[in-house]
Amino acid sequence: MSVLNTNILKRNNVHVSGLGEKTIIFAHGFGCDQTVWNNVIPAFEDDYQIVLFDYVGSGKSEKSAYSFERYGSLHGYAQDVLDICDALALKDVYYVGHSVSGMIGALAAIKKPELMKKLVMIGPSPHYLNEEDYVGGFEKEDIEELLDMMETNYKEWAKYLAPIAMLDEERPEMIEGFEALLNSNDPIIARQFADVTFNSDHRADLPEIPVHTLILQTKRDAIAPPAVANYLHEHIPNNELVIMKTGTGHNPHISQPEETVEEIKRFIE
Repeated sequence: MSVLNTNILKRNNVHVSGLGEKTIIFAHGFGCDQTVWNNVIPAFEDDYQIVLFDYVGSGKSEKSAYSFERYGSLHGYAQDVLDICDALALKDVYYVGHSVSGMIGALAAIKKPELMKKLVMIGPSPHYLNEEDYVGGFEKEDIEELLDMMETNYKEWAKYLAPIAMLDEERPEMIEGFEALLNSNDPIIARQFADVTFNSDHRADLPEIPVHTLILQTKRDAIAPPAVANYLHEHIPNNELVIMKTGTGHNPHISQPEETVEEIKRFIE
């Protein structure tokens, strides 16, 4: 493997495991890292090669590689995905992306159509802001308040967001765990990632998605409401929308890993 490829794998803290010939890439969402898949990947390791990574600026990636210019749009994060796949010489992969990583994976697939065999989006959104003819879930003032809170009191922001994202009052340990995950981020980098995520608008890219796509949506999600999933279902050419039976909140791969695994397996197999 070349020095460049080795550097990319180190940069993104890439971990490869599993026994299969086919490859699944699991991509974490905003404020998270690859550990969010810990309860999902054991179900796939006997039959697939598993690729886990952290976006530059997240988890145990090399923070020194972070560039405010490159990561000033979701295309910079999509390039991380493409770089990793090039470094590992991957093709025909199954890509599973949570939240904003759903659209990041879509952008990577549009740029390199031969890369992915199937695309799984968990709680995705092409645009988080409400518009005159579109329900995204947030008013612009809501986003501005969140970004201001991140800047002035990051820990208070994490404490505020965690229960909203998890929607799992009966399991406070889930909320506490997600809050700790949010707090593990660099506040400055996390704020820009939040700005880029919540102010992005990739609705125009949806008709260009070239691969069969699964939209996996919970019944209750305060970050990406079901109306967004319906919009995606109407605008992605070749897709399947599944409303989960048991999953609630924005992180079903954490709170309901069994059903998440079941739906991913059904779709890719």
